[in-house]
Amino acid sequence: MVFSSLLFIFYFLIPTLIIYKLVPQRYKNFTLFVLSLFFYAWGEPTYVLLMLFSAVFNYLCGFTIKKQKSAGKGKGMLAFNCIVNIGLLLVFKYADFFISTVNSVIRTNFPLLKLALPIGISFYTFQALSYCIDVYRGKTKVQKSFISFGLYLAFFPQLIAGPIVRYDDIAPQLKNHPQKITMFSEGLQRFCAGLAKKVFIANNVGQLWELTVATQNRSMLCAWLGIIAYTIQIYYDFSGYSDMAIGLGKMFGFQICENFKYPYISKSITEFWRRWHISLSSWFKEYVYIPLGGSHVYAQSYPKVTKIGRLCLSDESRASLRRYFNIFVVWMLTGLWHGASFNFVAWGIYYGLLLIAEKRFLMSKLEKSPSFVRVAYTMLIVMIGWVFFASESFGAAFGYIGSMFNILNFGITDSVFLYRLTSYWIILIAAILGCTPKVKTVFNKITAGKLHWLRPALAFVAVLVCLAYLVDDTYNPFLYFRF
Repeated sequence: MVFSSLLFIFYFLIPTLIIYKLVPQRYKNFTLFVLSLFFYAWGEPTYVLLMLFSAVFNYLCGFTIKKQKSAGKGKGMLAFNCIVNIGLLLVFKYADFFISTVNSVIRTNFPLLKLALPIGISFYTFQALSYCIDVYRGKTKVQKSFISFGLYLAFFPQLIAGPIVRYDDIAPQLKNHPQKITMFSEGLQRFCAGLAKKVFIANNVGQLWELTVATQNRSMLCAWLGIIAYTIQIYYDFSGYSDMAIGLGKMFGFQICENFKYPYISKSITEFWRRWHISLSSWFKEYVYIPLGGSHVYAQSYPKVTKIGRLCLSDESRASLRRYFNIFVVWMLTGLWHGASFNFVAWGIYYGLLLIAEKRFLMSKLEKSPSFVRVAYTMLIVMIGWVFFASESFGAAFGYIGSMFNILNFGITDSVFLYRLTSYWIILIAAILGCTPKVKTVFNKITAGKLHWLRPALAFVAVLVCLAYLVDDTYNPFLYFRF
């Protein structure tokens, strides 16, 4: 069930809200946990057992790690926990990718497992790992209630596509999350805003992207129009889903972390990844980048001169290389996290190399440039990156980039581009303006005084129009389901 569906709104959300409201306070966590499992089982009836296993396993591991840590041990149990959690992810998400790679490299014929990908496994596995790691580090207390821990992993608003919630951030709310009218109202309005972003903008411009990909002999401007459409689609699709998740959380009394902060106004790639999919970037920074040494790899920790063959490296150079290595590893893993494909690995490496280049020399030059130049540079890099992200193969990606820069000589423009631009220019301009904080700032000023009633009124109208769209609209994909 996607949030932007009539099935979810009428057959799950409304009954769930009624049931949750009617049950006594002491049973609310249990009720929400069971309903979250039901939500997952609706689309994944078999794999709900995998989620229950993950909940039980990590719940027990938390106690064992805490007990062994108190005795001066615990590393072995934490390592076992990581092996099992990552092992499940490898089996269900990456096994066929590795098998097919081996088959193609060494000419073997190992059969593929052909396991269906459990929806949301990347998200709830990372949440389970962060909990056990934080227990070992002493950053969080062990959760004694299995129901509360199970709810942390299975809470349906953030189950399918995040945000990736740190246990420490939500632990106090598991004990006390009263439903307040003001919080419910804010959550409902946020849900409506996310639904509108998904249905009105993401779905519509997504069709433009699909048309462009299917077009043979694309002109240069036609290719650019298509990738602009995909750039808008993936932002409104994923940030709209995050808005709906945050809104749903508030409707049940939970504060879920923000996942986007206007990434398309970023003035560098470094800044972009502080604004895009914040929970994922934070997770990799906290649990991979920093344990590897992060940016705090000091020259003093290395010999003054290191010889590699005839090459002599100073202590400072060796420390810099280690920092760059850390960035490279993190971004290769980030790319692989998004999907079992070399396209995603290349996408991650692409960003890793760019971030290294920014730290090494680009940032000093960018800081001297005007703001619009820095934003243009960032968006150019991001859009080229989205080509690899959206394409099914390297050939398709390079072919599309060839169209963008007219390498294939299909012309600068054509009638197809002019027709599609005429058809979509209004929604594209509205979407681009919505990628900046200006629209929200103006809206907040207008509705801050006597016109405060406009917010709920517009939310109500947005829902009605969205429902009308959803009744007839068969194009309603969600791009991050596959992760």
